[in-house]
Amino acid sequence: MGTHSIKLTINGKHYVEEVESRILLSDFIRENCGLTGTHVGCEHGVCGACTVIVNGTAVRSCLMFAVQTDGEEIQTVEGLSQDGELTPLQQNFKECHGLQCGFCTPGILMSAQDYLAKNPEPSTQELKEMLSGHLCRCTGYDGILKAIQKTVDENKQLALTEGS
Repeated sequence: MGTHSIKLTINGKHYVEEVESRILLSDFIRENCGLTGTHVGCEHGVCGACTVIVNGTAVRSCLMFAVQTDGEEIQTVEGLSQDGELTPLQQNFKECHGLQCGFCTPGILMSAQDYLAKNPEPSTQELKEMLSGHLCRCTGYDGILKAIQKTVDENKQLALTEGS
């Protein structure tokens, strides 16, 4: 198999590690970096629980090898909040009951974060399509959808306030 030296940044912290060629990014994040918020569900890219942001794009970390991220910038769910403060998206998940067991939540948060950065005013249908790549067995998606929509509405209101 062999090992490779990789250098990458996760949530602003620099890592230099020797990794086996076959180690998945999800396993590297959890085992080597101790960032266990990235969950591993199906290990086939179907459930979305392992979603992280690599260079500004949401990806399934169970479908990437750690060596593929040499030199890259990664954000995990642990990197969303700053100084213990929840982001508006996280706060809205809390307020709108967008989580129950919480297993799928990190992946959904990361996908939503990426999606809203690229599409700040999505329709409800567009949000449903974005969520279709995530499996949640607890919530029925209503609270999740409400939380993301509330974030969109708050961002619109903030933009209007700042624009006047």
